[in-house]
Amino acid sequence: MKPVQSSLPDGMPVLSRGKHRTPRSGGCFMEFASYLAGESWSDHPQCTHPVLASLARMVNDCTNDEGRSRLAVLIPSVIGLRGDAPQIEILVSLRAASAALPLVSRDRQRALAVGILSCERSLARLGVETPATGAQIRRALATAPDAEKWARDFIVSVRSWSHAKFTARTADSILRVSVQGIAEACLPDPDERLHDLLALAVDDCRRVLTPATPLPAATPIDVRGLTTIGSRRSRA
Repeated sequence: MKPVQSSLPDGMPVLSRGKHRTPRSGGCFMEFASYLAGESWSDHPQCTHPVLASLARMVNDCTNDEGRSRLAVLIPSVIGLRGDAPQIEILVSLRAASAALPLVSRDRQRALAVGILSCERSLARLGVETPATGAQIRRALATAPDAEKWARDFIVSVRSWSHAKFTARTADSILRVSVQGIAEACLPDPDERLHDLLALAVDDCRRVLTPATPLPAATPIDVRGLTTIGSRRSRA
């Protein structure tokens, strides 16, 4: 069986975990996105909405080395997805929690059920809840009825919950529980689940931020000094 990397086109980046000072030491998903966008090398580039970039970094770091190579084709799709739409943080969090809820441990399910209900309330407050998001919430909660009941009881017991705002910290907590939960779940394909989660989150953002813009073509990275699949094979 051929390695996953050999099935990718020449010049696709070899992704690795964490932050890298220069391309010569490797690169993560968002660092290569910064390069393709023409920005300074960074894992926090301006070309992508911060919450989507945060999800991409978490997925990159929680995917194993073999599975991570499949993420490379998604890099161009996050470039240009930026803007001030207040629902983006909520939609990305909802997508992550909905994907993770059926798969994770009971304690994580409870936290994610509270997170999903927070997303539902926040979308309603903004007046941007749609039939699609409502159906997504119902489908997710139906997979873990005990967690939903616990979450609703918890919400009733915490009087201040109804006044709490959905913040960047709220989104970060939901994303971390979701991504780590999927990565550590007893599944035959956690890396594929994480890949699909990121792809769906990109679609969610694109519908809000650039609804009429087609997906960009996957752009090969072939620059001297960058770590790429093509350059690794040429040295073999």
